[in-house]
Amino acid sequence: MQTLAHWDGGPGPWILLFPLIWAAVIAGAVTVLRRTAWRGRRAPWRGVDDSRPTGDSPIAVLGRRFASGEIDEDEYWRRLSVLDEQFGRTGKGGVA
Repeated sequence: MQTLAHWDGGPGPWILLFPLIWAAVIAGAVTVLRRTAWRGRRAPWRGVDDSRPTGDSPIAVLGRRFASGEIDEDEYWRRLSVLDEQFGRTGKGGVA
C-alpha cells in the first residue's frame, strides 16, 4: 500500500516539497516584517541618499536664494558649478 509516508519503502516524492514550503514561509515572514515592523527605519546596509538637497545644504540655500530673486540666473549657474565641483551632486542626469 502506497501512502505519503512510505512510497515503495521510502519517503515519497512529496518530501521534495518541504524545502519549498520552508522557503515560502521564510519569504513570507521577511515580506511581512519589511512591510510592517521595519518600515520607517533606515536599514544599516542601505547607503545614505544624497541625491537631493535637504535642509541647509549649500545647494538648497542657493536654490532658495535664486527662487526668492536674490541672485540672477547667471549667478545661480556659476555658483552651482562651483558647488558641483566641491560637493558633487549624485542625481540622475546631473539634476539634483
